[in-house]
Amino acid sequence: MDGARVARTGKARWTSFRPAHCFQRANGCSLSLEPNAVRATGWSAVLDGGFSVAPAAGGRYFSRALSNPPELNIGLVGAGVVGGGVVKNLTRNADLLADRLGIRLRLKWVCDKDPSRLAAVALPDAAKTADAQQVLADPDVPIVVELVGGTGFAKKLILDALSRGKIVVTANKALLAHHGEEIFAAAARHKTNLFYEASVAGGIPIIKTLREGFVANHFPLIYGIVNGTCNYILSRMSAEGKDFSEVLAEAQRLGYAEADPGLDIDGIDTAHKATILASLAHGFWTGYDNTYVEGIRHVSQMDIQVARELGYAIKLLAIIKSTDGAVEVRVHPTLIPQRHVLASVNGVFNAVAVRGDVVGDTMFYGRGAGADATSSAVIADLADAALNLKFGSVQRIPAFVSHRLHARLRTIDDVESRYYLRLTVEDRAGVIAKISKVLGDAQISIASVLQRESDTNIVPLIMMLHTARDRAVRDAVAEIDRLDVVKDKTVVLRVESFD
Repeated sequence: MDGARVARTGKARWTSFRPAHCFQRANGCSLSLEPNAVRATGWSAVLDGGFSVAPAAGGRYFSRALSNPPELNIGLVGAGVVGGGVVKNLTRNADLLADRLGIRLRLKWVCDKDPSRLAAVALPDAAKTADAQQVLADPDVPIVVELVGGTGFAKKLILDALSRGKIVVTANKALLAHHGEEIFAAAARHKTNLFYEASVAGGIPIIKTLREGFVANHFPLIYGIVNGTCNYILSRMSAEGKDFSEVLAEAQRLGYAEADPGLDIDGIDTAHKATILASLAHGFWTGYDNTYVEGIRHVSQMDIQVARELGYAIKLLAIIKSTDGAVEVRVHPTLIPQRHVLASVNGVFNAVAVRGDVVGDTMFYGRGAGADATSSAVIADLADAALNLKFGSVQRIPAFVSHRLHARLRTIDDVESRYYLRLTVEDRAGVIAKISKVLGDAQISIASVLQRESDTNIVPLIMMLHTARDRAVRDAVAEIDRLDVVKDKTVVLRVESFD
């Protein structure tokens, strides 16, 4: 048997079921018990202290006593902000989880190299270690949670855990975006599983939604505001009329932006998440290197104001589209209509809009980062992993399923969109004619032109373009920027209509 059901026949005692001490039957079932604690009696066994044990569904890693749910040991590596949140919330809601799952999740190990982080964890000292190998080598720990971050040590840790047959739970979007294909293959090869709900959009259960709730759907459109730092900055710029640099400094003071904010404001974090969502939604690994990325450094207060006047808000948007068998994955600041619900997502909140060919348009909203929101997703994955173990179905839903092996990617060159241009030009006759000629030669149609007044002879010129091919627009803008009447690099923003 791969687990046990315990019935009281005498004085209660705790018994741990460990794979190192097993009784085997000819049919391949086994019972794992403490040595000297059992004498075999056919299909059942009698434990010292008066318990009887019989075959039941479940895993060899559970331990239990009368009237209590069995315990499942977990090893957590990384006790930073999210790791600390997992410890706090797993402890605080331990009874609730036990009632709902029929399993008590027990943190047997918490690992971190930083003594101050370990000291802050409200667990006995015996459960704390600075040695990740102590966690990995423990045969009583079937689930390892990786919350270290990065793509070096974390990758080695996860591959090591998977090679030992352990289930892994991670929030590491960068690692999955860059090495997900290798890691998912390792999970399948070793007949175990990997859970990663917390890697995208924090507490929003978008991974589970795509894999399970919307399993019957193709996904022609997915839009995501999935970086709280960028959304906070753009929201504050819009609400208070402040410049980018001023709001960024404020975000850093409040802890919404890192001291080195490049990962967020250059769109990299959003691109990691877009790569994961696109690959999961479309059944083939799209790859981070194929995700087009722009950040928000070049978005000015003038862009925010003009967009508002034209009926738009500016958001850093992850866009995943599938048309004619080709998938495009891109991240960039985008003008979106103020009437669309995504335009009202402000502050550090995240939102993901998903269009399924069966379910239609749906929307998911919530906190995308922070100890509590992210730990909620980690614990949800732990619950799924525990139930899979309990019912002997570790790979019930594999980490990744390839199902569109002949799909292809559409590069940014072939993407078609509408465009907003902000040019810096001399205020004299003939300027618009020169710019219009370049656009006309490229078969790009102008929808509207807006010129701002200035106290100098250098003025901003705003152009809205009709739908055009991205490569054509970028080539035309490069030619425009070489004109003698253009005095600064043109800002190009794409416009999304959600058609």
